[in-house]
Amino acid sequence: MKEKWMVKNKSADFKAIAEHFGITEVTARLMVNRGLNDFEAMDCYLNPGISQLHDPREMKDAKEAAKILKEKIVEGKKIRIIGDYDVDGVVATYIFMEALLECGANVDYRIPERVRDGYGLNLRLVKEAAADGVDTILTCDNGIAAVEQVAFAKECGMTVVVTDHHELQEQLPAADALVNPKQEDCNYPYKGLCGAAVAYKVAELVYKECGKDGGLAEKFIAFAAVATVCDVMELTGENRTIVSLGLTALRNSTHCGIRALCGVNGIAQEALDAYRLGFVLGPCINATGRLETAERGVKLLLSRDEEEAVEIAGKLKELNELRRDMTAKGVQAAVELVEEKEELDKVLVVFLKDCHESLAGIIAGRLRERYNRPAIVLTRTEGGLKGSGRSTAQYSMFEKLTECRELLRQYGGHPMAAGLSLAEENYQTLVSQLNERCGLTQDDLALKISIDAVLALTGLSFSLVEELTRLEPFGKGNEKPVFAERGLKLHRMTAIGKGRKMFRFLVEDAFGTQMDALYFGDGEVLEQEMVARYGEDVVRGLYHAQDMGVRMSVVYYPSINEYRDERKLQIVLQHIMWQD
Repeated sequence: MKEKWMVKNKSADFKAIAEHFGITEVTARLMVNRGLNDFEAMDCYLNPGISQLHDPREMKDAKEAAKILKEKIVEGKKIRIIGDYDVDGVVATYIFMEALLECGANVDYRIPERVRDGYGLNLRLVKEAAADGVDTILTCDNGIAAVEQVAFAKECGMTVVVTDHHELQEQLPAADALVNPKQEDCNYPYKGLCGAAVAYKVAELVYKECGKDGGLAEKFIAFAAVATVCDVMELTGENRTIVSLGLTALRNSTHCGIRALCGVNGIAQEALDAYRLGFVLGPCINATGRLETAERGVKLLLSRDEEEAVEIAGKLKELNELRRDMTAKGVQAAVELVEEKEELDKVLVVFLKDCHESLAGIIAGRLRERYNRPAIVLTRTEGGLKGSGRSTAQYSMFEKLTECRELLRQYGGHPMAAGLSLAEENYQTLVSQLNERCGLTQDDLALKISIDAVLALTGLSFSLVEELTRLEPFGKGNEKPVFAERGLKLHRMTAIGKGRKMFRFLVEDAFGTQMDALYFGDGEVLEQEMVARYGEDVVRGLYHAQDMGVRMSVVYYPSINEYRDERKLQIVLQHIMWQD
C-alpha cells in the first residue's frame, strides 16, 4: 500500500505553553497538534474532571423522557428496555436497568437477536411487548430510524421513549420523547456521545425526578467509558473526559462483572486502559451478541454474585476465542476475493456466502485496514443479503449508502460504519454504483501517516515517556503520539513471538544512541520486503548481528520496557521505510 508520511507543522509558542503547564515543549507541541489553541482548553485536556461534563438538561427531550419514566414508575406501569447486541447497546441497557430498578420501576429488557431480528426495534418485539402488557418501550442505542415500529407501538396504546445517537434519516419516529444529541434543534453542546453515554445522561435526570441524588449516576461513567471506547467514538471533548474518569473508576471498581471479565482474561484491573477495553474486554461482550444472545452480556453486568459473574465471563471469553478463529478464516476468504481482480475497486464490496453475518463488520474493518479503502462485507441470509461496512475518513459510508437507497431494503449507521440489507439481484448494481459515485482519488487511497514531530532517539527520556501518559486515553480523535526519525542504522534483528512473526531490532541514530525497536506488524511480509530489497545474505547477516549497512526511516512511539528490576527505553515501530 502506498504511504504518504506527513509531519504536522502547526505553530505556537511551545516554550510559553511548556512553562505555563510545567511540561516539555514536545508535549506542548502534541497538544497544539491536537487542535488545542488556548490555555483553558489545554488545562481541561491535561486535567479532566467531572465539572467538564455537560448538563443533561440541555439535551432535547431528555427532561421529558425522565418525567415520563418517573410517572410510569410511580404508577407501577410496566417498562421494557429495548437495547442492541453490541457493547454500546448492552451497556446502555444495563445503565437503564440499574437506574430504573433503583428507582423502583417495574422494568425488564430485551435485546434483539442479530440473526432473527436484525438491528434495533422491530415489529416482532413491539408485538411481544404488547402481548406482555408492556405500557412503555424505552429504546437505547437504537430507535432513531424505527418510524414504522414506533407508529405501531403507539397504535397498540404504548408510550415510547427513544434514546439513540445514530445519524438521523429524513423521517423521525413519532415517539413521546426522542433523545438524540444529533437532532438539529438539540442544544446539547457535544454531539458525539455513544448510546450508553446518552443513557447515562437520561439516567441522571431520572434519579433527580425520582427524588434521588443525581450524583448516583456518576457510577455509570465507568460503563459509559467502556461503550465510548468500544463503539470507536471520538476521544475528544466530553467523550475524552468520560473515558478518562471512567478508567479511573474501572481500575478501582468492585463491580462483579468487571472484576470477573478482567480475571478470566488475565488483566490486572489496575492496569485497565483504553486499549484493553477496546481489544480485550469489549470483544468478549460483543462476542455473545455475535454468536449467541447479547442478553448474556447484560446479565454479567447486572450480576451481584461473584461465582455467577466468573462463570458468565468465562463463557464470553470462550465465545470470543471462537469468534476470533472464525474471523481469521473469513478475512482470508475475503482477501482472496478482493485480490482476484486485476485492479482493486476503490470501494471494496465482498460477498462471503458462508460467513456468519455477525462477523461481517469485523471482516470489513480488517479489509479497510489492509487496503485503506471503504469496505463492505455481505453474506447470504434467508431474506437476501445482509452485511456491514467500515469506512475511511475521506468517505461517508452512510451518505453514500443513502445515494443508493433505492437498491437497499434497510440501512443505517454513520460516516465511518453502517449496516445494510438488499436483494441478492441488486448486489452487482450496488458494487457498480458505490464505485462510480465514490468520488475517491488516488491521493485519498494513499495511506496518510500523520507524524507529530521528528525526534531523534537521543531526545527520548524516561521523564518524557512518563509525561506522555498525561495525554491518555488514546484512541480515535486522540491518537497515540508518533514521532519519526530518519536514517537509523540497523545492527541486528531478532524474530520474536508466536510463529516468529514479530521483530526486535537494535537501531542507532546519528548521535550514537542505540535502542531496541519492536515491530508488531506482519513480520512475514516485512521479511519478504527486506529479502526482495537487500537479498537473503543481508537478512541472514542481520540475524547474526553483522553490520550489513542497512538503514531505515521509521515512524514510532516511545515506551519503557520494565523487566524484573531493569527499566529500558525502547521504541515501537508503526511504519518503516527502507533506505539504500
